[in-house]
Amino acid sequence: MNETNINKGSDIKEIAKLFLRLGFTAFGGPAAHIAMMQQEVVTKRKWLNEQEFLDLLGATNLIPGPNSTEMAIHIGHARAGWKGLIVAGICFILPAVFITLIFAVLYKQYGQLPEVQPFVYGIKPAIIAIILSAVYPLAKKSLKTTELILIGITVLILSFLNIHEIYLMFGAGLFALLSATVRNRKTDSLHGFLPFPLLQVTSSALISATNLNLFLTFLKIGAILYGSGYVLIAFLDTELVATGLLSRQQLIDAVSVGQFTPGPVFSSVTFVGYQINGIGGAVISTVGIFLPSFVFVALLNPLIKRMRNSVGFSAFLDAVNVASVAIIIAVCFAMGKETITDWRTILIAIVGLIITFRFTKINSAFIVLAGSVAGYLLSHV
Repeated sequence: MNETNINKGSDIKEIAKLFLRLGFTAFGGPAAHIAMMQQEVVTKRKWLNEQEFLDLLGATNLIPGPNSTEMAIHIGHARAGWKGLIVAGICFILPAVFITLIFAVLYKQYGQLPEVQPFVYGIKPAIIAIILSAVYPLAKKSLKTTELILIGITVLILSFLNIHEIYLMFGAGLFALLSATVRNRKTDSLHGFLPFPLLQVTSSALISATNLNLFLTFLKIGAILYGSGYVLIAFLDTELVATGLLSRQQLIDAVSVGQFTPGPVFSSVTFVGYQINGIGGAVISTVGIFLPSFVFVALLNPLIKRMRNSVGFSAFLDAVNVASVAIIIAVCFAMGKETITDWRTILIAIVGLIITFRFTKINSAFIVLAGSVAGYLLSHV
């Protein structure tokens, strides 16, 4: 075995170890997951520099599907090619699916979820600190010019006005592309770029509770869903609750499980699939919703460097990166309003911020664990 193969094998093991650990410890939704990835692959391991990470983040926001899962897949591909792409994605997804499946079985048997609120109480403000510590260097790197600063401020304001993130992403990118084209008086940047068409939602009037129909339903959702896990609720309500396959209470409980378990929120569909059709339904639903992410990343990843090497589309990518950072800040602000509500959560958030900014290489899992314990203890004060 030559040295190249040995290095690739070592990279695959490193990727598997990292994303399995993140899959078990990444609480708090896509913004928090991406912050943890930034800390691990940019700050600690130096697998990517800030600009490369930003480019992957911007590209991730341009395609449908769960952002943090797609970011993991991108990082795996950047580190170890096709094998890295598959290993990173699967290792990040599996822990959440496994934990969610356990809750699904218990729920099916006992009809209720265990009480976890005292622990979640402390995790959320700790996650705010993790996100802010990761966004700061990304913002410094992405805000290169006055134009990009203005784009970032505009996107941030529009985010607070609840404008859909995909419009903000493409709007910022297209504005920068046109601006660069006018400045350079050429359109060579358009050559060779393959945009991804937005697929249309085609809802079936009624689907039967078979694994094939579950697979096709979740494959469709995974291929067209932009936005957060909250957008997933609307799709599941239309596709499953309205057709009588799932009760609204089951839907609420499924989303709750996705919120307080680590890893991608889309693991909620594992819970849903199990309630509808047991283990088979859980597996097939999970595969269906995550499969498009692997396909989209595999198609998009080779185009990123071509975009970066083109004057116009480099400007497009820079603007999308700035928009991504602005949207993460808006998400962080919204999370803060909901979770930092008293002196206990303020204390956890401040201490978390001090630790994450002072000790940049500390494992974010320890911050999450410490926040959880502090929340439990302080909730009894």
